Formats: sequence, C-alpha cells, structure tokens
Amino acid sequence: QKMQRQMEESQKELEEKEFTASSGGGAVEITINGKKEITKVKLSKDAVDPDDVEMLEDLIMAACNEAIGKVEEASSSVMGKLAGGIGLGGF
Repeated sequence: QKMQRQMEESQKELEEKEFTASSGGGAVEITINGKKEITKVKLSKDAVDPDDVEMLEDLIMAACNEAIGKVEEASSSVMGKLAGGIGLGGF
C-alpha cells in the first residue's frame, strides 16, 4: 500500500509539472502539463508568414512532439525510480 501511495503521489506531481519545448530557434514555444495537455502556445511574429503556413505548422508540430517527449522521459524516470525501490530495476 505504501508503494501504491508513492506511485499515486508521484503521478500527481508529474501531472502538475509543466514542460516547455521550442522549435525554430524559439519562434514557436509550446508548454504542456504532465497529462500531455497543451497549456500555452507562444509564437514569435517572425514565425507567422502568411505565405508559408506549412513552415509554421511544422514548427508547432516539432515543438509539441518535443514537449511530449519530455513528459514521457520524466514519467519513465519517475517509474524507474519507484520500480528500483521495490527491486524491479531489471524490468
């Protein structure tokens, strides 16, 4: 039960954290929470070119994917520490 409580607490902490990623040298910045919900989108004026919408789409997609990767990495790290604590480090 103690381990389950620790897992639940760790999961809740992770869900409340925010992860930010950018692309295009900072032209696009995306912030998501640990639930993988986008909480903030920041676009530089330089990123908005009506003649090249495709580039903006690519920058947004790249930043979103990077932010999601950061959440998954943090989640794996937390779960790895918990698993190591109960002797499941080899899994």
